[in-house]
Amino acid sequence: MLNRKLRILFLVLCMIGVLVGISNAGFASGIVRVSSTFPVLIDPATGADFQSIMAIVNLYDPLISMDYEGNIIPHIADSWNVSPDGLTYTFHLRSGIKFYDGRELTAEDVKFSMDRTLAIGEGNAYIWRGKIKEIEVVDKYTVVFHMETVFGPFLNSLLSFFIVNKDLVKENITTGSYGDMGDYGKTYILDNAVGSGAYMIEDFKRAEYLLMKKNPNYFLAIDPLAPDQFKMIASTEEVAVKTMMANRDLEMTNIWMTGETLEFLSKIDGIELCELTLGNQEFFTMNTTRPPLDDIHVRKALAWAFDYDAAKKLVPASSQPKGPTPQILSGSCPDCFQYHRDLEKAKAELKQSKYYGKFDQYPIEAVWFSSVTREKMTMLLMANAAEIGLNINIIKTTWSLLSQNVTKPETTPFMYLIQYNPAYPEAISLIEGRYHSRGAGTWAQGEWLRDPKLDKMIDDVLSTPDKDERYAKTREVAKYIVDLCPSIFVIEAPSRSAYQAVYMDWPAAKGEVVPAAYNYQYRMRFIKMYPEKREALLKK
Repeated sequence: MLNRKLRILFLVLCMIGVLVGISNAGFASGIVRVSSTFPVLIDPATGADFQSIMAIVNLYDPLISMDYEGNIIPHIADSWNVSPDGLTYTFHLRSGIKFYDGRELTAEDVKFSMDRTLAIGEGNAYIWRGKIKEIEVVDKYTVVFHMETVFGPFLNSLLSFFIVNKDLVKENITTGSYGDMGDYGKTYILDNAVGSGAYMIEDFKRAEYLLMKKNPNYFLAIDPLAPDQFKMIASTEEVAVKTMMANRDLEMTNIWMTGETLEFLSKIDGIELCELTLGNQEFFTMNTTRPPLDDIHVRKALAWAFDYDAAKKLVPASSQPKGPTPQILSGSCPDCFQYHRDLEKAKAELKQSKYYGKFDQYPIEAVWFSSVTREKMTMLLMANAAEIGLNINIIKTTWSLLSQNVTKPETTPFMYLIQYNPAYPEAISLIEGRYHSRGAGTWAQGEWLRDPKLDKMIDDVLSTPDKDERYAKTREVAKYIVDLCPSIFVIEAPSRSAYQAVYMDWPAAKGEVVPAAYNYQYRMRFIKMYPEKREALLKK
């Protein structure tokens, strides 16, 4: 046993040495290094997970943006107008915006980017599929979106639509499944950014790190003190992250650190915690196609058996969710039914199940990844299930493997713990991404619910232009989902991470945050760095 522990300690120390070497390589006068899960997908048509979005918001530009008060503001589009019937959106673009290769961004690129997103059908394509009829290029700087149907939150949704370089993509097409467009440049964009963002790729080793540098030709102002480089490092191992933070070889931790680790780091001189309420919710998916979870009584039994109070203790400042969406989002459901731990009700549900008396023939597997906290949550689920006679085996997986397995119902795990962030700041954004059938086959939909009535209800919400009416309908949809019990809503919690506050001025840590919008808090051009203060800390 001692030899085994020594081998593990040796491996951890080796990992720390490698990561510190990676983090120190090419240290610039101002650099932000963040620990992250990998892989990172830098293609805005495919990347929609947390770490991919963190990269995308720096490498690409959206058509429109949002300020800290939640108001839509110009970005690529300088102005726009909407037809009275809500079916035509005309955008007027800024002139002189340059891609990395120096070519000017035009209306053709906007059309191509959305056409490409819809054709590929991954990432956030579900948001616009079936809603956009066609896109018309009027002239070099004018593009018109003709809608198939009224899409109430369309402008908000464009916060997650980013523009790619049409010519560069087409120059790098290889054989693929998209007709004349081959692979639509997907292979090329695995390693190469084709945007116009404030940062551009300097070096990218897919399994190790992504290093970006400031774009000298960016069309908007970049603070002179903004970091010259931004580096995402493939590590969520807590010992390694603590060591790098203490040595000032890392500026920000990922958001999956345990409360114990964050508490430890907060006591180090110069390190502070950033706590952001951005619409984060952790939940267990339940694959409704796999016995015994295809039985609603089994799903409800697990929801009654789960210890929500114990779960909250694992994540500081967390609360039990009310329904499928966080309360910060417009249209959330403050009066949705909440399960609580009640073993008698859980057992009563099991007695109504068609599998009652045969549960030993239907073991359930729950997988976890990314963090020690998620492992503890999954172990809690296993222990709670055992109390009512259900056998759950827990398995560690990787983000990459999970993403591959969720494409089919039969390979999707029985259960897994996940966080899904809104693509735009409305509750219906989360609900559509999580439960509408057109999003089935993605990591966000481990439930495989595919309920026609629910689909119709969601579509009705999306086609409602009046926001108050839309929010009221959204609340009814949330109640319907809770009645189906396809998921266990575990905790609603702020995003918590540690950062080097002495030499890093991070607006998000001061509350300057675009509300619940697509990881905009990680836009490096708004951060200020003071490397001389870092040097002073190192000399202490």
